[in-house]
Amino acid sequence: MLNEEILRELRQALLDYDQEATEKATMKALNKGISTHEVQNVLMDTIREIGEKFHKLEVYLVELIMATDALNAGMAVLEAKLLEEREEIPKMGTIVIGTVKGDQHDIGKNIVSTMLTAAGFKVIDLGVDVSNKAFAKAVETYKPAIVGLSSLMSTTRPMQKDVIDYFEAVSIRKNCRIMVGGAIVTKAFAEEIGADGYGVDATKAVEVAKKLVAK
Repeated sequence: MLNEEILRELRQALLDYDQEATEKATMKALNKGISTHEVQNVLMDTIREIGEKFHKLEVYLVELIMATDALNAGMAVLEAKLLEEREEIPKMGTIVIGTVKGDQHDIGKNIVSTMLTAAGFKVIDLGVDVSNKAFAKAVETYKPAIVGLSSLMSTTRPMQKDVIDYFEAVSIRKNCRIMVGGAIVTKAFAEEIGADGYGVDATKAVEVAKKLVAK
């Protein structure tokens, strides 16, 4: 019962867009022995709930931004714990991930990054508004098995294809697999642009990533 109360406290902190409270509640949950998986699920389920409210116009953009900041605070604590546990997790390889040029959204990307870290991947997060050249430089620097391209807006979705085309132009496409994702992205679009994988959500993205590195 105590664990349930702590997780409810964590959920409420995020629903209140309270950055400090979310950070403290995440730390409290982990210190009480609640698994990183359970904490992660609460954070993800709650941010999805807030995202759905935003799409229904039940919350404003400023509230979504505050929720993102609170989520990031909780994720930072969670990721630190995951790094401690990684010695017990098989290493799956390196993934470079980022939101494509012109897109500033990072909620989905951050969730995927955390879940990939939990699954044993080394994640290099390039952030948002990432140019083709920045993705290419990261491939040359980190030699990743996979590059993940995120896009939330219909106006920036074509940038995923631009990255793939750029990789072809500079002869590094063969050096890595490319995954795409985001609210506006579909499996059909992923296949159309020549991506190697597509994840409809964070859980699927991890499954696809594991299959790609196993090939």
